[in-house]
Amino acid sequence: MKISALYLLFMLSVGLACAAQPPNILFFLSDDHSTPFLNCYGQKEMKTPNLDKLAAEGIKFTKMFTAAPQCVPSRAAIMTGRSPVACRITRFSSPLPRDEITFPEILRKDANYFVGVLGRSYHLDGSGRAPEISKRVFEESHMLSFKDRFHYVEVNSQMQTPSKIEGFFDQRPEDKPYFLWVNYSDPHHPWTTGENPPVPENVTVPGYLPDLPGIRKDLSMHEGEIENVDKQFKIALDIVKKRAGLENTIVVFMGDNGLALPGGKGALHDPGLNVPFIVWYPGVVKPGGTSETLLSGEDFAPTCLQLAGLPVPERISGVSFLPLLQGRSFPSEREYIFGERGPHGSAPFKAGIKASAIDYSRCVRSRRYKLIYNNTPDHVYQPVDSAGNPGWCAMVKAFEEKTLDEKFVKRFFTAPRPVYELYDLDEDPDEFNNLYGKIALESVTRELKEAMQRKMIEDFDYLALPIAPPAKGLLAKKVREQRTRSFAKLDLNKDGKLDQGEFTGKRNPAEALLWFNARDADHNNCVSKAEFLRNDMHKPVGVK
Repeated sequence: MKISALYLLFMLSVGLACAAQPPNILFFLSDDHSTPFLNCYGQKEMKTPNLDKLAAEGIKFTKMFTAAPQCVPSRAAIMTGRSPVACRITRFSSPLPRDEITFPEILRKDANYFVGVLGRSYHLDGSGRAPEISKRVFEESHMLSFKDRFHYVEVNSQMQTPSKIEGFFDQRPEDKPYFLWVNYSDPHHPWTTGENPPVPENVTVPGYLPDLPGIRKDLSMHEGEIENVDKQFKIALDIVKKRAGLENTIVVFMGDNGLALPGGKGALHDPGLNVPFIVWYPGVVKPGGTSETLLSGEDFAPTCLQLAGLPVPERISGVSFLPLLQGRSFPSEREYIFGERGPHGSAPFKAGIKASAIDYSRCVRSRRYKLIYNNTPDHVYQPVDSAGNPGWCAMVKAFEEKTLDEKFVKRFFTAPRPVYELYDLDEDPDEFNNLYGKIALESVTRELKEAMQRKMIEDFDYLALPIAPPAKGLLAKKVREQRTRSFAKLDLNKDGKLDQGEFTGKRNPAEALLWFNARDADHNNCVSKAEFLRNDMHKPVGVK
């Protein structure tokens, strides 16, 4: 009882201190950076001593997921605490709508913070390479809003970042708490800044990528850029320490989305969304901690508001994880995280466009299972930003020479892609074995679809919902009876399943194959009666 009382007294004093003097918030964001690409996350060939030290003195989170596998929508969610769909910024070149309020604006207005952003483009004032008509609309409609939202706004090269940090503190009144968002270009493609990267032979190739020389070369260059981020982080932190001290300051390091390699950036698989997230806050965060709690990029905003002693607006869908930082119980822990994918870049639609440019998909992930819902499955997969790199070129060559492992062929080179993908992440963390349609997982599938349906409705999502209205009455009964009779007629050997020959019957073979693959939800090369009768499937691409 005595220890508990002392602990409660300590936490009360911390809370009172935070209420009296809101903490400074220093937020570092790297670009295209998945877990585990830091030494402290287990990538042992990497040299990242400064971020490792931050983790050793703070807490690192292993299951932080951005709200999108692309920088623009991901950053929108981080700044607003709302999904990219809800804040209307799923088109890559969109500016953040003026009526979507960022949490630094609330810090500025309600807690007297001095707020700034600098470094690589923060991406929320529209595309910097927009055509003249877009720029004209942005200006005429007053859509370029960040110079009004923040006190200090700079977009600069990575080499200029130290001087821009100095400029921020030159302007900041010393009696005000501050929020400073520092954006790094690294490790965004192209990879050119690593001075002494790990040699390709020594890199650890993650299981979701084939172990090919080209992949190893890409990983080496990617890791070299992250090592450069580590050095730049130390330079920035030293400037802040010199100019303002680090007392009553929370330091956060995060990746904006996954790495630009196959299965990462642009994909709703874990490597596209799961990013490093480290929080340092002496006197509040216990040193050396690791948390596997599910977090979303939406959760950063409400946490920062509560740190400043402010209420969280009702429109924010993120969940504050401040109790985790304070070492308290966390009854509001998430059951699910959600991700969305939309267009990437500003290229207009055209026939044969690749999924790297335009892909409409959504995902929901629990601690164990993930459901991906692909609305453009006919768009052939291609990695975002790295299709010309040695890694992807090596994969294409291996595929063409039929030497690529079948699991990579199915993941990256099979078209059309499935409308639904379901993965057991405990058994299959690299997401190769699509379990959608498995009878034993019907309840899991339903649970995840219902969670996705709720999120899409609440966010006013524009995509078709995953759960359609049920067929009713005599029509539904008639359709089921007709399919049951058809199955019995096709099942020539009466083994309760249809092979491809039985399924084809007198149909056009090419079209029958498309329907067979669509019905074969568990990809075991046969169609069970349950798969034949199911009505929650989409017409296969290519069938008129």
